[in-house]
Amino acid sequence: MIRELDQKKLAKLHRVDDLLDECYGKEGTPTREAHREGAYNWYYSELLKDKRKELKITQRQLAERVGKKREYISALEKGEIDMKLSTFLCISNALGLRFSFT
Repeated sequence: MIRELDQKKLAKLHRVDDLLDECYGKEGTPTREAHREGAYNWYYSELLKDKRKELKITQRQLAERVGKKREYISALEKGEIDMKLSTFLCISNALGLRFSFT
């Protein structure tokens, strides 16, 4: 059974872009760009952390594989620091992940 959408309820919904504008400023502003970069950093850190856990590798073991300190891996996974592309690719390789740029 298909129901018609309640237009009053729809009118109360917020668009994600409007919420982002309100919280972080319009697209292209420094605060909005900083938020976007932080979101990407978090996302890619989560990918690496999830794969590390899937492989049952400790932070220390991963750090040894890539020539970093365990504290560095921990900080990356917490999103406390931004990683260079070369570091991301090195960690990805150590975890058996492959990325392509198109």
